[in-house]
Order: sequence, then structure tokens, then C-alpha cells
Amino acid sequence: MARAFHSSGDLIADRRASYADMLFDSGDHAAAADLMAQALELVPDWTAGRFRLGEMWEAAGQHESAAAAWRKVLECDPEDRFGAGLKLAATGYAQVPATPPLAYVETLFDAYAPTFESALLDKLDYRVPELLAQAIEVHGGARRYHRALDLGCGTGLMGPYVRPVADCLDGMDLSEAMLQKAAEKQIYDDLRKSDVNEFEVEPGSLDLVIAADVFVYVGDLERAFATIAKSLAVDGLFVFSVENQEGSDEPILQPSLRYTHSQSYIERLLSAQGMALVSLARETIRLDRGEPLQGLIIVARLRD
Repeated sequence: MARAFHSSGDLIADRRASYADMLFDSGDHAAAADLMAQALELVPDWTAGRFRLGEMWEAAGQHESAAAAWRKVLECDPEDRFGAGLKLAATGYAQVPATPPLAYVETLFDAYAPTFESALLDKLDYRVPELLAQAIEVHGGARRYHRALDLGCGTGLMGPYVRPVADCLDGMDLSEAMLQKAAEKQIYDDLRKSDVNEFEVEPGSLDLVIAADVFVYVGDLERAFATIAKSLAVDGLFVFSVENQEGSDEPILQPSLRYTHSQSYIERLLSAQGMALVSLARETIRLDRGEPLQGLIIVARLRD
């Protein structure tokens, strides 16, 4: 997960961990791991530090040591707030889960909330809200939406694009910190905390559902698509993005701990839920380590 300093409660351990991060940033990964291991001798139950140790061992090429650190994290934190199980899966030491732990996703975005928008917009050239808005305009025409749902709304980046065409705009997210940021924009009629796989609205009550850069943190989309299809009115639009891959007809967990999806997988799940593919475009959605990252911008419609 994103590096965030979680204090161990021991000043000396925290200082050693800080020096370890400095060594890591300088490229001396093995020395960083050794120093972090020394910090953990003082506070062996420090879960955040143990997870960070695994990252340092991984960067140093000591994969068995990294895996051992992440297994210890899972023992201490069965809910897996740090994503240790995902790290084990991504490095070949565990089976890839169909979906990430909810506690991990919630913790991740609670930590991201204060810097989320500046990181995406100023550093990563994030384009998903703009691209989805263009797709809605092209395929919705002059249509006005009685009730729209911004699913996984985060801090509300999508909200300003949808508000002008929606009589009622609701937002939903798993992170309370993200919802608080979205509320500050005063764009949404209602904001609520919920899981994208099983949110509850009146069946057939939505005529627009948007999911901007959400499904990379969901993995298997079968449950989410079934819930969305149930919520849509006939002829309602479902507009969303995924990170693209062509290597498998199933979601793939990447080293970034984000899931990628193929066109064939998306088409199969849409069809199974009675939704027709209206458009699919390959676009650069943001930068990843300075390189363009390709995604799919998709518009689907619930069939009669």
C-alpha cells in the first residue's frame, strides 16, 4: 500500500525506521531492510513496520524473507489492512484472491484521502473523469438523468462532470475519509458508505451509474455487475473504466496490487447481466512511473 508512517509507539524504533526509509530511497535496499529489522526487534508486534520490512526485502531481492514478513503481518492482522495477502499473491507465494480484502481497500483510501487529488491530477495526469464525461455526452446526447450514482466516488472528482445532467446525484464509497472530502464539494445530493459489490438501492431506480477507476480494486466483477444491473432502469447507462490487459480472460493482479481486465471478460459479464455494450475505447488514462497506462472506457446499456 502507499507508504504512510505508522508510529510504532517507540521513539528509538521509529527513528531507525525513518533512517531505513532514507536508505531505501537512496537505493540501498538491503541495508534498509537490515535497519528496519533492527527496529522490529524493539517492537516485534509493529504490523505496519513488518509490512514495510517485507517491501524492503522484496526490493533487495530477498523474496523468501519478504514473504516471511508478510505472513507474519497476516498473523497479526487477519483482516489484512495492509494488503499482505495481496503482496504474497502478487509475488507468487499465495493464491490470487478473487477480490481484495475490504479492510485493505478502506485503509488504503482513508490514508490516500488528504493527497488523493493532488497526486492524481498534478503528478499522474489522471484523465478518467474527463474521458467518462465525454463518453456520457456522446452516447447520452441531450438526455437528462433522473437519478445518477457515482459508484466509488472517492473525493468527488467525477461529480462536477455529472451534476449538470443529473436531477439527483448520489455518491458511494468504502472510505469514510474520501466521502468527507466529497462532501466538501457540495455537489452530491446524498453520500453513503458502501461496498460496490452489494450496495442497496431500489431496483430499477437508477438511469446512470458511473464507476471511475473503481474496478481495479474489486477484481472479480461478477457480483458488482449483477448489483449494478439490478439497480438500473431499462435503457439506463453504465459508464466505467478498467485498466486493460489482453493476456487472460480473467482479472489479473498486478505488482501494483491493482487488477486489470480484458475486453473479452468485460463483454462476457455485461452480456450475462443483460447489458449491451454501446462503446469501448482504448485510452491513456494516467501515467504509471512516467509511462502512459492504457485503460478501457466503456459504455453499456441495460436491455429491455
